[in-house]
Amino acid sequence: MEHGSIEREIHVDASPEVAFEVVSRPEHISEWWSDAADIEAVPGAVGELVWGDRAEVVPITVVKADPPRLFSFRWCYPGGKADDDTASLLVTFELTPSGTGTRIRLTESGFREMGWEAAKLEEQYREHSAGWDTFVPRLGAYLARLVSTP
Repeated sequence: MEHGSIEREIHVDASPEVAFEVVSRPEHISEWWSDAADIEAVPGAVGELVWGDRAEVVPITVVKADPPRLFSFRWCYPGGKADDDTASLLVTFELTPSGTGTRIRLTESGFREMGWEAAKLEEQYREHSAGWDTFVPRLGAYLARLVSTP
């Protein structure tokens, strides 16, 4: 297996503008992905994702924010600190109008560049693949609830 990148795609019945808000704003991220989030959708902004009542705090750095088309960030820094000089994983959400909704394409890349041993690379790739298999459908379900609420 290549372990180069993970790609997931989903169609949602929401505008790209609404989808962008949901993938880039902390109050929405914490509804479908992490337990809490603190980030500003501005390139270079450093924030954090929190799981389990602060048991796991993960730094993220916004790479690109081009509303309503693209949002990307780096995460999974070695040592747990945001650092431009170390390898990290890149997550990109591409939002494309599709009919009356939006096609959301998620790509996570950089696994091979992390310098992990083969077993760790395979483990991390598997864990992230399984994670996105859970969270991308949750993103779609959250968007469906959000746009159906008056």
